[in-house]
Amino acid sequence: MSALEIADIIGIISFALSGFLIAVHCKLDILGVFISAFLTAFGGGMTRDVLADRTPYVFTSNLPLSLVIATVLIAMLFKLHKITNLEGKWAFVISDAIGLSSFAITGAIIAIESGFNFLSAVMLAFITAVGGGTIRDVLINRMPFILVSEFYATVALIIGSIVYILEIFELRNLFSLILVFIFGVVLRVLAYYKKWHLPTLSKEN
Repeated sequence: MSALEIADIIGIISFALSGFLIAVHCKLDILGVFISAFLTAFGGGMTRDVLADRTPYVFTSNLPLSLVIATVLIAMLFKLHKITNLEGKWAFVISDAIGLSSFAITGAIIAIESGFNFLSAVMLAFITAVGGGTIRDVLINRMPFILVSEFYATVALIIGSIVYILEIFELRNLFSLILVFIFGVVLRVLAYYKKWHLPTLSKEN
């Protein structure tokens, strides 16, 4: 199994759980829960694949769909829908950070394998990581997470840049990507709990 496939699987599971938690927090019915999980897990990857002129992974393999269904059912079995104060709970923060880092890596790898330049690698990392969550938030009439969360989309941009630089110096391998993944997760979790954020513009500035 390649690094791309491993990262994709990790991202799908993590974002499916994230989509599940958001859905139950917003009191969606069972169909809404599955749609939220599907969109969060697949939305960014499908957009990425279309831009890279690839057939979306979810259309060529039954594994992604099976992973999402299994994730939702297991989450229900362990009663994760009983969680209160969703945004402050480790289950949501960690799963979202893992999905963000994994999908940013897959976006950058696909851009590199498609022969794209640095900008494309960064943009595909960004779109893959935040696309599904953004589509989900718009659908359920929720402020998109990337517009209000501290240092969220920035992590995807940083990861995309690092992966492309590793490729330039011929250092992109499973070990280096694991280090990038860990770095991305830690950076996102630290940014959340330390409340790091980019500067904002106001009339006073």
